[in-house]
Amino acid sequence: MTPSSLSTRLTLFALLSATTFYFLYKSRRRCLKPLKHLPLNPNPRPGKLFFLSQTGTSKALAQRLLDLLSSKNNIPFDLVDPQTYEPEDLPKESLIIIIASTWEDGNPPQNSKFFVNWLAEISTDFRAGNLLLSDCKFAVFGVGSRLYGYTFNAVARDLGKRLRGLGATEMVPVGEGDVDGGELESVFEGWSEKVVTVLKGGLVMENENGIVYESDVESLESDDDDDGEGGGEDIVDLEDIAGKGPSRKKSVNVAETNGKLDGKREMVTPVIRANLEKQGYKIIGSHSGVKICRWTKSQLRGRGGCYKHSFYGIESHRCMEATPSLACANKCVFCWRHHTNPIGKSWQWKMDDPLEIVNTAIDLHTKMIKQTKGVPGVTQERLMEGLSPRHCALSLVGEPIMYPEINALVDELHRRRISTFLVTNAQFPEKIKMLKPVTQLYVSVDAATKDNLKAIDRPLFGDFWERFIDSLKALKEKHQRTVYRLTLVKGWNTEDVEAYSKLFVLGKPDFVEIKGVTYCGSSATSKLTMENVPWHSDVRAFSEALALKSEGEYEVACEHAHSCCVLLAKTEKFKVNGQWHTWIDYEKFHDLVASGRPFDSEDYMALTPSWAVYGAEEGGFDPDQSRYKKERHHKSKR
Repeated sequence: MTPSSLSTRLTLFALLSATTFYFLYKSRRRCLKPLKHLPLNPNPRPGKLFFLSQTGTSKALAQRLLDLLSSKNNIPFDLVDPQTYEPEDLPKESLIIIIASTWEDGNPPQNSKFFVNWLAEISTDFRAGNLLLSDCKFAVFGVGSRLYGYTFNAVARDLGKRLRGLGATEMVPVGEGDVDGGELESVFEGWSEKVVTVLKGGLVMENENGIVYESDVESLESDDDDDGEGGGEDIVDLEDIAGKGPSRKKSVNVAETNGKLDGKREMVTPVIRANLEKQGYKIIGSHSGVKICRWTKSQLRGRGGCYKHSFYGIESHRCMEATPSLACANKCVFCWRHHTNPIGKSWQWKMDDPLEIVNTAIDLHTKMIKQTKGVPGVTQERLMEGLSPRHCALSLVGEPIMYPEINALVDELHRRRISTFLVTNAQFPEKIKMLKPVTQLYVSVDAATKDNLKAIDRPLFGDFWERFIDSLKALKEKHQRTVYRLTLVKGWNTEDVEAYSKLFVLGKPDFVEIKGVTYCGSSATSKLTMENVPWHSDVRAFSEALALKSEGEYEVACEHAHSCCVLLAKTEKFKVNGQWHTWIDYEKFHDLVASGRPFDSEDYMALTPSWAVYGAEEGGFDPDQSRYKKERHHKSKR
C-alpha cells in the first residue's frame, strides 16, 4: 500500500467516524418516547400518602407534602400511618406516595414493619404476578444518612423496587434525602415539585433509563440549539464536529457547593441550631456549644453538688459544661439530646478558632450564671465565684476529641487554670493517643460485648468494636487520671459483670464510674422507659460484684446516691494508709502542667472527705450544703 493511499483511507475513516458521532449526538432525543401527559387520578378515591417514620422527620415531611397537594393544588390525598393500614387494600389504590425513613441496620421504622414485610413477601409470591398493582402510580422519597454507608435509604430503594416489580408505574424516581448532609429540605422540595408537576398532568418523556421532566426537556433542546440560530439544524463543518458535541458533565465549582468539598460546610444547620437552642444550648460559632448544668444551679443555691463534687472535689457552681464538637459518631439509645445533634465519622466542617471558642464559652456561661442573681439561696459570694469558672466538663454533647484543634483548646483552658474533664466515646483511638494531658480523661464503656455495644451505642463505624478495644488500650498509655464510665441500662447491660471485668486489663483505668441511666422522657429515637432505670441499690450491687471480680485491684471508694452513681478506684494507687485519695489538688495539677515536666495521676491526688466515702451515712451529699427535697403530690389511683 502506497503512503498516499494509506493517507486517503485514514482521512475517509476519520470523516466517517466524525459523521457517525454527529448523527448519534443529534438524534439522542429520538430514543425518547413522544411527549405525553401522565393523567390525573381517574378514580375519585383519594391518593394515599404513607409516612414510615421513627423520629418524626418523615411524618413532618409527609404533612408538608400533604399541604402542598391538598391545600395548594387541590389534589386529594389521605395521610396514612402504615400500621393502621391493611396492605391487602393496595391493589385498590391508584395513587401512592411513600415517605420512608431507614432505621437501624437498614431496617424500616417500627410503625411500618408489617407493611414493608408484606410488600417484600407478596413481590416474591408467584401467585401475585407482576400486574398486581398495574393500575397504581407511585412515588417514594427516602430519609436516611449517608454516614451509614450502603444502608443509606435502603428502605426507600427497596420499596421502589418492590412496587415496580408488582407492576406499579413510578411517577418520579426515588428521592434520597440525607438528614446529616444538610440538604434534606432542598432535595425534598425539588422532589415534591416534580411529583406535583406529574400529578397536575405535567409533560414528561420516558426513555430506557427512566423519566425526563418538562424542565429537563428545555435543557435538552437548548443543548441542541447551542451556538446556532436555526433551531438546532445549523450546518456544522465536519472538521469542527469533535469540538461541537457538548458534554453533559458540569465542572464542579467549589465556591458554588457552599464549601462542601473543601470542608467549609457548617456543622450546625438552621434546623439543628433551632432544636438545640430549644433545649437550652448556647451555640458557639458553627460547631461548639455550652449549657448550664442543673447541678451548677443547685450548688449556687447551696443545695448540693454533682457526683464529681463528691468523687473529685469539683466545685459544681464553678463548672462550665461545654463541647467543641456537637457532632458524634454514635446514636446511643440513652442519648439525652434525643439525637438532635449532628453525627459524623470524621471532621468535614468549617473549623472555628479554639481561642474564640473558649472566650465565647466563658462569656455565654457567665451570662447564664448572672441570670441566677436574686434566685432564693444564691448568695453574693457564691454568685461571684460562679462568674469565675474553674472547671470545664468537655462532655456536654457530641465527641469533643473529634475537633482537630482539641489540644490547643485544652492548652487555652489550662492557661487560665481551668481544669479539664474530657469524655470520649471510644471510637477514635488515634485521637486519644495524640491528646495532651487533661485533668481527667474518660472513655465511655457502654457495653462489654460487641453485640451489646452495637445495640446500645448504634455506632456509625463498621469496625466499631476494633476501635472500641483500641481506645481502651490507648487509655493504658496515659499517665494522667483515666476513667472507664459505665452507664447501666436495666435489661440491656446489667448482667455483664464478668465481661466488664475482662475489659479492665486492656485500659488499666485509675477509676471506674458506674452510673444508672438517666431517663430523659419519651422519644421516638429510643426504646427506653422508666423500667430501664436501675435503683441506686442495683448500681451498688453491680459495683460490688465488679470490684469482687477484680480480685482486690479495685475497691468501691465513693458514692453519690442522688445520682445513682458509684466509684471504683485502684486500691494500690489511691488508698493510702487506709484512706481514699480520689479528690484532686487542682492547683497542683496546673503547676505540673505549667512546669512542662512529665507527671502522673498520683502527683495531684488529694484526700477524699469522709462524707463522700462509700457507705457513709451522708450517701455522698456534702454536709456543708442544705438538703432540699421536693414535696410530691401524686394523685391516688382509683
